Amino acid sequence: MTTEIKILIAKVEDREQIGEVFDRVWLATYPNEEYKITVDDILDHIEKRRQRIRESREDRIKNPLKGETLLVAQEDDKVVGVCRLVVKDDRNQLQAIYVLPDYQGRGIGTMFWWEAQKYTDPKKDFFVELAVYNTNALEFYKKLGFVDTGRRMRDEKLRMKSGSIIPEMEMVKLSSRK
Repeated sequence: MTTEIKILIAKVEDREQIGEVFDRVWLATYPNEEYKITVDDILDHIEKRRQRIRESREDRIKNPLKGETLLVAQEDDKVVGVCRLVVKDDRNQLQAIYVLPDYQGRGIGTMFWWEAQKYTDPKKDFFVELAVYNTNALEFYKKLGFVDTGRRMRDEKLRMKSGSIIPEMEMVKLSSRK
């Protein structure tokens, strides 16, 4: 028997599980031989992020930044996915859809996408940035109607201890309500 997945606004009690989702998805997704991103790089990045975010995560859940929404996918009391989005002055920004590897392919990302519509401005285009080599995410966003803008980024925040940077690309889904 399968249990129902629910998409909910994140609560403070979810903070540790949210961190676990981020950690596990990063480890499963971002090591890449071609771009010289190693498992050790990702483990180091996770540890640095944990130290930086540990203190602030509870406050960010209680007092989100203006326009920010943090959603979780839950099966029973287990957080199996996280979605962060921000409505900015000029755009909707999808900052993350992370689903635990064992739960991918079950439609949770699509559930996040439809729930996100409730918290965004339908008159603004939707942007997302993703690793250029994250083919699963690329195909997922294409299915939702996103297209590659051609923009490529190398953000210093994504520099690994080896010196490699996770290369990113930008995709957009144009609003139909402008």
